[in-house]
Amino acid sequence: MIADLWEERRSGWKKYPDDSRTNFDIDFSRVVHSGSFRRLQGKTQILNLGDSDFYRTRLTHSLEVAQIATGILLRLRDLYSHEPVYPHLPEFGLMQTLGYSHDLGHPPFGHGGEIALNYCMRNAGGFEGNGQTLRILSRLERFSDHNGADFTRRALLGVLKYPAAFSAVFNPELAPCLQEGTQVTRIIDREKSIPPKCYLDSEKEVVDWIFTPFTPEDTERFVDFQRRPEEHAKTREKSFDCSIMDVADDIAYGVHDLEDAIALGLIDEKAFRNRITDEVCARYLDALKQKYPNESANNVYERLVTQLFGGGDSRKHAISRLVYFFISNVLVESKDVFTDPLLRFRAAMHPDVAGLLSALKSMVYDLVIKSANVQHLEFKGQTMVVAVFEVIASEPKAFLPSDAFHAYIEGGRDLRIICDHIAGMTDAFLMKTYERLFSPRMGSVFDRL
Repeated sequence: MIADLWEERRSGWKKYPDDSRTNFDIDFSRVVHSGSFRRLQGKTQILNLGDSDFYRTRLTHSLEVAQIATGILLRLRDLYSHEPVYPHLPEFGLMQTLGYSHDLGHPPFGHGGEIALNYCMRNAGGFEGNGQTLRILSRLERFSDHNGADFTRRALLGVLKYPAAFSAVFNPELAPCLQEGTQVTRIIDREKSIPPKCYLDSEKEVVDWIFTPFTPEDTERFVDFQRRPEEHAKTREKSFDCSIMDVADDIAYGVHDLEDAIALGLIDEKAFRNRITDEVCARYLDALKQKYPNESANNVYERLVTQLFGGGDSRKHAISRLVYFFISNVLVESKDVFTDPLLRFRAAMHPDVAGLLSALKSMVYDLVIKSANVQHLEFKGQTMVVAVFEVIASEPKAFLPSDAFHAYIEGGRDLRIICDHIAGMTDAFLMKTYERLFSPRMGSVFDRL
């Protein structure tokens, strides 16, 4: 049966008869107990760790994505209880697995570290955080001898956010390189070093195994991508489970990262009013009027702004309402060119609401991520990542820990192994490694990394 195929693992391992968990519950247990998941507590979300203990890390972000995704799942179960999509909705264990797993591959210093590692791997297959997630789950985690966390096929399909290989979507015109014109400092060209959204070519065998239940026609359509002359190519499709997780990720990014930015003074009231006008959030304001008629005597937009920029309690209240609103407006689309329901169905934000979420995300990107304060720290992180990578790659035996060096030798001296080692570091681990290698302070063999 097709359902049985989706619960298979590459190793062939099957759960014990007395195990009352579903196969997807087992996947969830494995990610919760994985080293990669624990390390997310020490990795940057948007704002750099160490500035405050208030805002979100990759770990808290992943927890929130999982919670929002399961909220969407509950909503879809109610909304489509008598529709053809209902039997194909994922289990809770699977949805939580995807939420907890989706950012495992992100390196230290967030997308800045991702750009740095893509530059370092420019002649060795590149680097991309989502692709690294699949690599961790299918090869690097230690729940099996050769298959990483050995997730079920459906769970691996759910974390495959971009179903095309690096080599397929890579635009040679955007090959990572150093910036021209600098004389004293070597600076990578950060725009050209942004990787395409993809899986890594090293995981093609895994991806082929994931696609086994699909017809050749479905597979061909699923991996299709759009060529773009001045950018990397862009995939067109996501699986059903992945689309639910992806919408949840967008909500967390647009709303929860906004909460952090307001709390830390990175987005002020004037900037919010300029970007999120009452016209932009008209559908949301109408929903508030309908749901809370007792509050409609006053200007609803003014009340929203006052709550967001008031005290922490009122802001949390406003943020909670926004999250609920977006969850309530997720729907399921059907793409009838596909025969398999895991490809035919796709979760999406209601068109009348998608504009508000997009505006929130754009505001966070423009006013926070691209701000000078954040970019200074991102640049510093990138510089440290490149420096540590180049030192280790210059003499792996001298600079790699013994277990990582053993993997490097067993892997045929592949630079990918060094990349795996650095990508798995927390921000603090990378900074301590950099300091140990480059700081004038002599240090000691007893200093703990």
